Amino acid sequence: MKRSVIGILAHVDSGKTTLSEALLFGSGTIRKAGRVDHRDSFLDTDVLERERGITIFSKQAVIDTDTASFTLVDTPGHVDFSAEAERTLPVLDCAILVISGSEGVQSHTKTLWSLLEHHGVPVFIFVNKMDISMKSEEEILSELSDAFGDGFIRFEAGDGTVSFNAENAAISDEDMLSEYLDSGTIRDETVTAAIAGRKLFPCCFGSALKFQGTEDFLRILSRYAPAVDPGAADNPEVSGRIFKISYDEQNHRMTFMKITGGRLSNRSQTAFGKVSGIKICSGAKAIPVQTAEPGMIVAVSGLEGTRAGMGLGPEEDRFESRLEPVMNCKIITAPGDDPVKVLAAMKILEEEIPELNITWDERQQEIGLRSMGAVQLEILAAIAKARFGYDLRFGKGSILYKERIAGRVEGVGHFEPLRHYSEVHLLMEPGEKGSGITIATDCSTDALALNWQRLILSHLRGKTHLGILTGSPLTDTKITLVAGRASEKHTSGGDFRQASFRAVRQGLMEAGCELLEPWYDFSIRVPSRNTGRVMTDVQRMGGRIDSTIQDGDPDFTILTGGAPVSTMMDYAVELSSYTRGLGTISTVPGGYDLCHDPEAVTESAGYDPQRDVANTPDSVFCESGSGVIVPWYEVSEWMHIPYVYNPARSYLDLNPQVTEEDEVRAARLAALRRAPLSEADVAHLDAIFERTYGPVKDRRHKGPSWNTADGVSSAPPSTRKYRGHEDPSGENCLVIDGYNLMHAWPEIAELMKTDFPGARDVLIDRLANYRSYTGIRMLLVFDAYKVKGGTGSSERIHGIDVVYTKESQTADSYIEQVTYRIAKKFRVHVVTSDGLEQLIILGNGALRFPSDAFVQEVLRVEEEIREIIRS
Repeated sequence: MKRSVIGILAHVDSGKTTLSEALLFGSGTIRKAGRVDHRDSFLDTDVLERERGITIFSKQAVIDTDTASFTLVDTPGHVDFSAEAERTLPVLDCAILVISGSEGVQSHTKTLWSLLEHHGVPVFIFVNKMDISMKSEEEILSELSDAFGDGFIRFEAGDGTVSFNAENAAISDEDMLSEYLDSGTIRDETVTAAIAGRKLFPCCFGSALKFQGTEDFLRILSRYAPAVDPGAADNPEVSGRIFKISYDEQNHRMTFMKITGGRLSNRSQTAFGKVSGIKICSGAKAIPVQTAEPGMIVAVSGLEGTRAGMGLGPEEDRFESRLEPVMNCKIITAPGDDPVKVLAAMKILEEEIPELNITWDERQQEIGLRSMGAVQLEILAAIAKARFGYDLRFGKGSILYKERIAGRVEGVGHFEPLRHYSEVHLLMEPGEKGSGITIATDCSTDALALNWQRLILSHLRGKTHLGILTGSPLTDTKITLVAGRASEKHTSGGDFRQASFRAVRQGLMEAGCELLEPWYDFSIRVPSRNTGRVMTDVQRMGGRIDSTIQDGDPDFTILTGGAPVSTMMDYAVELSSYTRGLGTISTVPGGYDLCHDPEAVTESAGYDPQRDVANTPDSVFCESGSGVIVPWYEVSEWMHIPYVYNPARSYLDLNPQVTEEDEVRAARLAALRRAPLSEADVAHLDAIFERTYGPVKDRRHKGPSWNTADGVSSAPPSTRKYRGHEDPSGENCLVIDGYNLMHAWPEIAELMKTDFPGARDVLIDRLANYRSYTGIRMLLVFDAYKVKGGTGSSERIHGIDVVYTKESQTADSYIEQVTYRIAKKFRVHVVTSDGLEQLIILGNGALRFPSDAFVQEVLRVEEEIREIIRS
């Protein structure tokens, strides 16, 4: 007896669950067919499913016929739970796609077909509700062919035989055609092979509610459904594919999987632990078994660390979801509920519903999640109340944006601190819509050994790369390794990890990114008099109209198209209002497309890629025995391998069809790449210093110097407003000796005599105005070395990092330590009048700024602010 796993999928309200009930009843599995509206269907076992009349969770039922044993997997039809349906696809031998005869091919039908095609699942078509359909069978077959291509052939069963138009079917497959021309017939094995190869799609018609055509359809499935290879049971090693995690009523963790090879026995050992129980689930029943064979869907207890998409044994982890949430939401807990305990409960739900992607904000003590839509959030709140007793609400959702690279560029990353070495060149270019991140190599093994290339590709695949506009995940980008270099003595695996990530970021900074947002594909049915209003609304929302057709009712019109989720998510309420309840809208995820208002979204995000230290575009080179950080726009002047695809180092060379925007970007890059200013004016001071104290740290990579011959920064940081990309010399940082500056400021020094804490507060307020105006990072250090038992502390006041040193530590010693650590990362200016300290910080690679001169600088900025206010 052959064994198959068959999934059943459909657009919501197409009669999917009703067909499942009819198949179960027709096979004798159940004695009475349940109904969704009666809340007694065999597969909708959850209370929420019966209350709402929709399928929320995938369920299994076993159907035995004379010649086959099927595991029927019923999946959700509502778009908010489509990710649950997608997770079942890798374990299916074939699928039943239910079409509503009265509606035909609908929007979500197209989404499901795309998913089935992506996962290579053979498909049987059952056209339901033909008893109330105004369309003929020929019209529906034509509609299917127009939407999805050739191969849709009507199959009929009766009197123990199955008939179909063999001549039309033979055209879809060469083997069938050859066999038909030779013998005039087609064997069942050949038909099954054509179905398995997705070249033939049997179509049946009927009414599941009235049991019309359902027994014939079951007979066709028994005869032609692809099945598991019976020889797979003889494999020495057990293999399986996991598609679902769930918890039973006793809170036991159950791993649902399809066995694909060997035999899984109770108490056997796996990579995920020891099997403590195996059950075959059919509706609400769970039957314990001792052994599971290939083709069975079983629930296994005792396993830990499993998740949907994983493989057991030789099976690889290969599932990648194409349906993703479109919104971020914040969970609002009820007063008295501990957020940490709520988080633990939500993490359990995340195992069952992986797309939730539960996050925890430690600073705000808030829980976040991702959602497919409002219905899913309603169900989630009900589950949390029923299972854990928590009353949850959800904040207003925010859209999940993505980014893709704007042009073709060669990104370079170099990582060479002392005793480390790696350099990577990546060709980056836009990919096809919906392609995600594509990783490949086009690098000669003569230039870089194959093991290093594989390591680089592994690192690139294992990271979620972020764009540079809003810090959103990168997508639809092709990344190709084109060059690399390793050192036989110093290179380790982690070096290429650093170089690869820096190359990606450097390439994105060079080429720029485009902002993408999720779109809906919609179908709107309205009275014809409201057609103009709909078209105007869609245009206002930044969407498009693809087609406008007359409905079967001449007084109604159907409009199809696409629009951003951000503008259309609440449109159903507005549509119902102005059409007086006559208008309806159906939306399905349409993937990601260009954002309709990228400037506003980017500004709102406030993301600065150069301040994202976890995703830096800069590289590390070795100079004079120590590592120096080279800004991304100067890497081309330091790199060890020449460009492979853009030897002229020109963005325009890579993009001959340039636009005005491209020219602006190229001009900006050229400005950023200008050569550093000469340091001849500080050579005399450096020579004196080196004779006395040793080498001065090289600062050539920092860009234009502000030093004069005496080593003092006479051009203060505030003379230029460095914001994000506009800073050609790297981010500036002021480190201030607090009490030294207070004594150098006559007004504050006078206040210190009567109100010392108040004087300190006045200083912080004055510096806060300066910091806000200039945008410069500021670290203010106060002595606390005479404070008994002082452990040191820090706080952030008005954007200034204020540090109080610990007992026995002076501000001077703290500043010496911190400048040594950060001088390679920032352009550091130390505000102090201590002569010895000035010499030490110069040796650390920082610049000195006398306190009295800085007081005058602050006063000048304050006057500028007052002048702006007056004007």
